[in-house]
Amino acid sequence: MHATPPWPTVDAPPGWQTVDCIADVHLSESDPQTFAQWEHYLQTTTADALFLLGDVFEVWVGDDVLDAPHAQAVWERRCQAVLQAASCKAALFFLPGNRDFLLGTRFAQACGFQWLADPTILVFGGQRWLLSHGDALCQGDVEYQRFRNEVRSPAWMEQFLSLSLQERRTTARTLRAASSAQRKPDADVDDALVLEWLQAAGAHTLIHGHTHRPREHRLGDGYARFVLGDWNASSTPVRGDVLRLSLHSPPQRLAL
Repeated sequence: MHATPPWPTVDAPPGWQTVDCIADVHLSESDPQTFAQWEHYLQTTTADALFLLGDVFEVWVGDDVLDAPHAQAVWERRCQAVLQAASCKAALFFLPGNRDFLLGTRFAQACGFQWLADPTILVFGGQRWLLSHGDALCQGDVEYQRFRNEVRSPAWMEQFLSLSLQERRTTARTLRAASSAQRKPDADVDDALVLEWLQAAGAHTLIHGHTHRPREHRLGDGYARFVLGDWNASSTPVRGDVLRLSLHSPPQRLAL
């Protein structure tokens, strides 16, 4: 995908001292440990703003889950409550990933966070930072990009959202399996496309997730990309990656 600027921009207000970026938490009802890890982080972070860069949820089947009877959406409402509480102490922003691209402005408003397009430019600390989930940059994975384009099409989304909540959840499980099967395990972002995006955005640093390979890549001529890691509280060691941007120090990864 060769997006054409101007891309949306978030201008940090003067009061922001620190900004956190996370991605690929993959929250699901079947993994209470990672949910607890994520909830604790949101309750204790001292950041002025938090950018959730996609795949916060393992799957999201539509914002109308808020209309479901309480017993059918207990977990989603619990997520909503956690995000609402977090939004009272920090500015929250959400950019969709390949697992939660159906999360829209309605749920964002219900939780008190701002929905962002992919990519978005953050102006903070005298720099322009380009934010993306990262999957659109994996152009070498042709089968995945074909699958991505199909499920992001308006026709596909309209048909999917016309299904009942239970049908969508069943279909989502099938789609997750299909996506995992079609995705190349060694697929990575295209650095040439990264540079193209950065130059178009007037930025020198890209922050993204998706690949689950936390690392800083120096691309030459002052350009760089920071890759966010995934979260898993049941793994050994526990995984939970936070990249913190600060006004007066270089980006740093926080241990959870």
